[in-house]
Amino acid sequence: MKIVDAKRITEEVKRLCIEANYFLPEDVMETLKEKKNEDGWELAQDVLDKIIQNADLAANDEVPMCQDTGMLVAFVEMGQDVHVENGFIEDAINEGVRQGYEEGFLRKSVVKDPLDRINTKDNTPAVINYSIVPGDKLKITVAPKGFGSENMSRLAMLKPAEGLEGVKKFILETVELAGPNPCPPIVVGVGIGGTFDRVTLLAKKSLMRDLDNYNENPFYADLEKEMLEKINALGIGPQGYGGKTTALKVAIEYYPTHIAGLPVAVNIQCHACRHKTVEF
Repeated sequence: MKIVDAKRITEEVKRLCIEANYFLPEDVMETLKEKKNEDGWELAQDVLDKIIQNADLAANDEVPMCQDTGMLVAFVEMGQDVHVENGFIEDAINEGVRQGYEEGFLRKSVVKDPLDRINTKDNTPAVINYSIVPGDKLKITVAPKGFGSENMSRLAMLKPAEGLEGVKKFILETVELAGPNPCPPIVVGVGIGGTFDRVTLLAKKSLMRDLDNYNENPFYADLEKEMLEKINALGIGPQGYGGKTTALKVAIEYYPTHIAGLPVAVNIQCHACRHKTVEF
């Protein structure tokens, strides 16, 4: 049995909230540089260069890379042999968010009620997803999710007869409808299968993958590559100014589903694919 102190969870979540908003992940930065060199459209290259400069400025001055510092999404993988003491894990995570957004001078964007729109003033509560896993490890991934991209996400309950072509059509249609709104180049998270609720979680979780990682299933890895090529052929380009760099990555996760269903979800993320992980 591993014992983890709740105060330590709070400290680590606070740190990750700040670092995720200040420092663009290295894999994203490297991909942006590659795309800048590959894109033949001068305006696209100029926009990508400005995005890279912005990320450098944020990291060097330790300030947020974007004014939208997101609603905090957390993925918690908790070993069945882990015990949290001196507090409740959910309270510890939310306290870390509160402290991180206060001390990091991050914009507080969460409203207590979706209809009365009164700000909670500390960016809590986070959206926390739990999974119980074997062993004695506790792994927490935090992802500040901006809503310029979140608002462009979609869910479809396709008929099984629509099959693979229906899935491809829905992904492309979602990106086309989004256009410049999610501040491309984007990362496209896709969930396929499961149920109405599970498929959206799959799409969100796929965004936690590094950009150089593909689905372990060769079929879905090939589908990720195919859809990235088709999305970039749309010509939307960085910030919607045209070019071949509409998306940096398509990431797909799948799950078994019912014989009568084919759920598909697309969760769009802007180029600032912010996520940080700690393991206890």
